[in-house]
Amino acid sequence: MDHKGYELVEIARKSGKIKKGTNEATKMVERGTAKAIVYATDVTPKEIVMHIPLLAKEKGIPCFEVPSKEELGAAAGLTKPTAAVAIVDAGDAKALLKE
Repeated sequence: MDHKGYELVEIARKSGKIKKGTNEATKMVERGTAKAIVYATDVTPKEIVMHIPLLAKEKGIPCFEVPSKEELGAAAGLTKPTAAVAIVDAGDAKALLKE
């Protein structure tokens, strides 16, 4: 499994703009303002993030799966875990996102 998601979130946090949390991520996808979504698969219950990849696919937004909500939270600059992060402005991660 590719963990490019963490790197994307980290770079976008430093040089662009991200929104943290499932609700924020969902809103950004629905509004079409998300450039990419990164979500963790170790979330319980799974229902919390299950809709995200489907919604992102529907809107044509790249979606990345990462194994750990702790690591995702850390990449987003949080001290606690997060289930999902929306990248609103990729900043320096634009090239990485195109890959």
